[in-house]
This record gives sequence, structure tokens and C-alpha cells, in this order.
Amino acid sequence: MIRRMRAIHITDLTGPEDAVRLVDVPEPGPRDGVLGGEGVVIDVKAAGVSFPELLQTRGMYQMKPPLPFIPGSEVAGVVRSAPDGATVRPGDRVAAFCLLGGWAETAVASPEWTFPLSDALDDAQGAALVLNYHTAYFCLVTRGRLQAGETVLVHGAAGGVGTATLQVAKGLGARTVALVSSEEKARVARDAGADDVVLTSGPWKDEVRELTDGGVDMVIDPVGGDRFTDSLRSLAPAGRVVVVGFAGGDIPTVKVNRLLLANTEVIGAAWGEWVLRDTSYARRIGDPIAELVERGAIRPPIGARFPLERVSDALLALDRREAVGKVVLEL
Repeated sequence: MIRRMRAIHITDLTGPEDAVRLVDVPEPGPRDGVLGGEGVVIDVKAAGVSFPELLQTRGMYQMKPPLPFIPGSEVAGVVRSAPDGATVRPGDRVAAFCLLGGWAETAVASPEWTFPLSDALDDAQGAALVLNYHTAYFCLVTRGRLQAGETVLVHGAAGGVGTATLQVAKGLGARTVALVSSEEKARVARDAGADDVVLTSGPWKDEVRELTDGGVDMVIDPVGGDRFTDSLRSLAPAGRVVVVGFAGGDIPTVKVNRLLLANTEVIGAAWGEWVLRDTSYARRIGDPIAELVERGAIRPPIGARFPLERVSDALLALDRREAVGKVVLEL
């Protein structure tokens, strides 16, 4: 007998209000994961909602599966089955990155992208763990070469990636400066570990340089747009801007003479592309992320929780910039 489940389909590309549907579909099997091979089958308790899924409802994300498809890249839940050699077993609580298929009662993830979930975190926090915190570690350490004692400026610091970056940077011994658009978001950033908070409504570049005696060592920028030039101007000599994405919409350009004269860098950081090329990378950074969780440095802030049938509301919270912390679907 074929077991069935509730799931969300993206059925067309008309945006978050109309493109998503709650459907009843057959459950996936161990070999139905995106990467092929035998995967870990997970009974999903919570699933993350992130900017890529919002883009997918409009056909604007680089990954374009044929319609209809089940979106959702990050889940937390309980292992139903796992292949030989996996580090998790049936009955284990896990956090996983499944690339697609996460907005459903059952999902399949690669063993390399499935991690034991600490009892210090609930399921919603587990669903916020892999994409955001692995991205933060990748940007700060693998690409940005962060050293303890350096200063990091974080754009969009009250969102999912922003709060993750603040916590990871702080846990690794950096000083953190958060850039946010409101006092409410400033409180979220401070709770996530920001040492200083600056509002975008003011002369933020000048304030950042004054706070840091001449500039920061690193800028983490998932926003892009017209802030980018001022990000470069916020750097100390030999500083780095790490480009994570373009949530602001516009893709900025850079005059390379600015980099030459100030001895600064612009660094691309696409975690998803990296782990697709090297599937073992996520496993290698799982241990330092787990250590930061056990030390209490990582505690994903959950900004909003929605049931599966209110997925449009969850997406609109992102689209309208209403979300602080991580938006999560609870099953």
C-alpha cells in the first residue's frame, strides 16, 4: 500500500500568494532524494522558509525544477530510515538540508547533509540550522578567512542569515556590528549577539567607521543594491566584503580601482554551489557548528511559525520584509 502525505506544491510562477498549493501526494522513498543514491528518510516536524523559496514562486531562482514540485531545502525531524554508513539512525532527531522536498510530512536528505540535532534546540530551531548557520560559517571562515579579534559588519542582521552570522562570528571571537532598518530589528540583532547596532536610516557608513576607529575587517552582505559602495567604504585596509546574495534586488558593480587603492577585496560566497560540487564539505563543518551549539553560541531565533497550510503567509512575511529571525513551517 502506498503511503501518502501532505505537502506543498509550487504549481506555477505567479508569486507567493498564488503559486503554492497544499496537496496530497505519495510519500518519497529512500532513493527519491535530489542527489540520487539511498538517502535518509525523515518524518518532518519543522521546515525552514527562506529567500530561495520565495524566488522559486516567481521562477527567479537559479534552480528551476519542472512544475509542479515540492520546495523546501531545510528540515528538522526524526529519522525513519537511514542507509548503511550514515552517522544517524532510525529514531534520531536530526537537522537536514534536502535541497528540495522539505515542505512535506516526509522528506529525503543525503546522509552527508543530515546532522544529529542537539536537545538544546527545538525542531523549529533545527529547521533553521543547516542552511543559515552553515552559510554563515562558510562566508566567515571558508571564504572570508575570519580571525578572532576581527570586526564584522553584517547587513540584514535581523534576518535568518544575518542573525546566524552574528552568532557564528561572535562564537568565533569576532566583534560584531549589525546593520538594520528599525528599532525592532535592532533588538533582534542585539539578542543575537551584536556588539553594536547601526540603523540604515542614518549615515551608517560614517557611524560604522567611527565605531570601529576607521573601518571593519569584513562585511557580510546578503542585500546588495545601492549599499554596496558604502560597504566598500566601511572597510579598514585589507578588509573584505563577502557577497552572499542580492535580497535588495539590484546586483551592484564595483570599480576595481577602489580595491586597488585600499588593498581591499570582494569575495563571492555561494554555499549551495560549493556543497553541490563537494558534498563532503557540509559534513566537515558539521562538527564546528555542533560545538558552537553545545557552547551556547548558536541559538537560532525563530521570528514566525506557521502551519503548513499557511505557507503563503510565511512567504509573504519574507517578501514584505516583515520577518525577523527565521520563518518556519511547523507540521
